[in-house]
Amino acid sequence: MQIILAKPRGFCAGVTRAIETVERAIAKFGAPVYVRHEIVHNKFVVESLKKKGAIFVNEVEQIPTGAISIFSAHGVSDKVEEDATKRGLDVIDATCPLVSKVHREAKKYEEENYEIILIGHRGHPEVEGTSGRVKKPVILVTNEEDARNIQINNSQKIAYVSQTTLSVDDTKKIVEILEQRFPSLEKGLATKDICYATQNRQDAVRSLCKIVDLLLVIGAQNSSNSNRLRDLGEESGLPSYLINGASDIQKNWFKNVEKIGLTAGASAPEILVQEVITKIKEISKDEVLVSDMNGIEESTFFALPRKVRK
Repeated sequence: MQIILAKPRGFCAGVTRAIETVERAIAKFGAPVYVRHEIVHNKFVVESLKKKGAIFVNEVEQIPTGAISIFSAHGVSDKVEEDATKRGLDVIDATCPLVSKVHREAKKYEEENYEIILIGHRGHPEVEGTSGRVKKPVILVTNEEDARNIQINNSQKIAYVSQTTLSVDDTKKIVEILEQRFPSLEKGLATKDICYATQNRQDAVRSLCKIVDLLLVIGAQNSSNSNRLRDLGEESGLPSYLINGASDIQKNWFKNVEKIGLTAGASAPEILVQEVITKIKEISKDEVLVSDMNGIEESTFFALPRKVRK
């Protein structure tokens, strides 16, 4: 049996920055520090940070006045920022810079009096944060059906932004429909807001699926980018499983399987990849060979928030 590892996989620069922000805040200011929502969508990461002194809350109202408070990588609305200020919280913003870029883009469109379409998943923290960065209502498009049916008040001046972790292919299809319906739609690359890491991981999985019999994706069930990777495997006709880690693996998955493709979403640490490899070796009767596929070497780096820099 052979395990072929996707490249790139696992942590992106935004996730690395968010996690390090929490760790640096604990080291600099002492425990506890409070984090609004999961800093990234991964249970292993969240539990690790809890052990170091992070306390995760759903809303800023749950944070004691004046406490060190961190916003997650997914970003927040203007209202959340205002509520934090009213409570006198000492805020450190760990929003991914690529998400912040989408926020600025949405605000620019609002200032120029565009109707704003937001392509993304309803209820996702990033979508809530982006829609809450503008005062006018955004028009949420979650799929192709929405794109065919939405109604626009001013069809002469329309622009769109998107969640950064969407399926590249799905987003292109949605934008194509919108462009057909609304000729005046502000033109641009359909995937302009999808982050480099999302694109790279999806491209790697597409290549991986051509040479394996089964795909395993390590990532949380609420991780948008991890779900998209699993979807790509299914679209390729492969048995594809989204797992939290080694404990989710079922032996019967590997019957008549010679080559296993293994990748990890942008919030999943490499230690989980190695634990999955160990688990597969334990349950396999045959020798298991592990190799990396050819792929992009990512070098993107984001500076930490000023308050936690050395």
